[in-house]
Amino acid sequence: MQRRLLILMFNGLRTKIGCSVRNQKLEVHAPSFINPMKIINFCVNLVQKYLPEPFVLAILLTLIAAITAMPVCHQTPVEVIEHWGNGVWGLLAFSMQMSLILVCGATFAGAPAIKKGIRKIAALPKTPAAAIATVTLVSAVACWINWGFGLIVGVILAKEIARDCKGVDYRLLIASAYSGFVVWHAGLSGSIPLTMATAGDALTKATNGALTEPVSVSSTLFAPQNLIIVLLVIIAITVVNTLMHPKGEHVVTVDPQLLYEPEEAPAKEDKSPAAKLEQSYLISGIVALLGFSFLVIKLFVRGGSLDLNAVIMLFLFTGILFHGTPLRFVRAFTKSAGSAAGIILQFPFYAGIMGIITGIGESGICYGTVISDACIGISTPTTFPLLTFLCAAVLNLFVPSGGGHWAIQAPVFFTAGADLGVDPGLTGIAIAWGDAWTNLIQPFWALPALAIAKLNAKDIMGFCLIDLAITGLIICGGLLVWAM
Repeated sequence: MQRRLLILMFNGLRTKIGCSVRNQKLEVHAPSFINPMKIINFCVNLVQKYLPEPFVLAILLTLIAAITAMPVCHQTPVEVIEHWGNGVWGLLAFSMQMSLILVCGATFAGAPAIKKGIRKIAALPKTPAAAIATVTLVSAVACWINWGFGLIVGVILAKEIARDCKGVDYRLLIASAYSGFVVWHAGLSGSIPLTMATAGDALTKATNGALTEPVSVSSTLFAPQNLIIVLLVIIAITVVNTLMHPKGEHVVTVDPQLLYEPEEAPAKEDKSPAAKLEQSYLISGIVALLGFSFLVIKLFVRGGSLDLNAVIMLFLFTGILFHGTPLRFVRAFTKSAGSAAGIILQFPFYAGIMGIITGIGESGICYGTVISDACIGISTPTTFPLLTFLCAAVLNLFVPSGGGHWAIQAPVFFTAGADLGVDPGLTGIAIAWGDAWTNLIQPFWALPALAIAKLNAKDIMGFCLIDLAITGLIICGGLLVWAM
């Protein structure tokens, strides 16, 4: 499809542009006591001017980590290169988990029954403000349930609304869908809280003996304090995103015809035994029953935890059931697999950065430990969770991975937290919130949504920068109150 995607209305002139909107100024009208026009203009223009392609950003972050590691850790170039090379394949298992949770979530979101529900929700908002609020709220709740599911559901809902709701800014609509991702690590698919809830020697080893018993999700994900922070963040981004909507000629809309996807052509009638198996509802029902039975035994009979693998299995077998036949599921899965391309390409580079940050040369100094010790050195029992959160937020720019954060911070922060008398559940959730927060300006996880929306990271990150500031205040305040 060669037609251009967006239609920009600027200075009274109707100008057609491509997928990426560059160097445009927004005029946002708000109450006199809240006039964010200058701030939003600054953020949007800043991002459009300086934010490179996400893959280029990964390479630049690799160079920054490598260059700074040498003086900070007194390591030679050869040592740094070896740490990087040894780390490149260090997150293959976790990369597969992240890819599967994204693709399985996307496949489930593409099931006919789910898509029908999305269309019904998309028909509800009648104004641009209602459209932005609806997308933000649905995306945030869905991301809390499952990050992969939420990312895809949010952008699919945004596209459906863009087809029906006139005058809604398409860039802000997609940015709103992505902004809900900020709550994912405090939700049901949060990798760090789920890892903490998984018993085994791996937990004790990862935390240098600080955790010998698993930490229940009732102390992390379902702690009242965490649920309050989640609720306040969702309310805040819903309100802020709505207020950021441009007015009049400054709205960037999309031609609705470009958002329609061709219906899948009906398969030719085939009565062969192989075709009957491919179209068998019984086969899908049996394999789904097998998967659900295992989960019931694991969670309720054996007393296991809802860890990352269990969440993946839940969405995998629910997707198989909702798609009806094996062939339909395979086609939907294949279609969704493309959304994981950015993860597959970039994860080795971020794993390499993690190798630099965790590598120890002849000097005996670890980059990650230097950063962590700097935070711990100025911590008190009250400020420790806040500084843990900020440290995780900075590290997330270089290693946007919950597993990466766990590998870097768990050995240091849980030991330090135990010495200060800080609840390990609070320490873990502070790391999780830090990992999720700066995803608003780290475009790595926006890649699947942007691929579906056919936009560039620069088109949405200016809006997300505003969300970063607002949610940061809420999370920091919440962690301080929790620590008290």
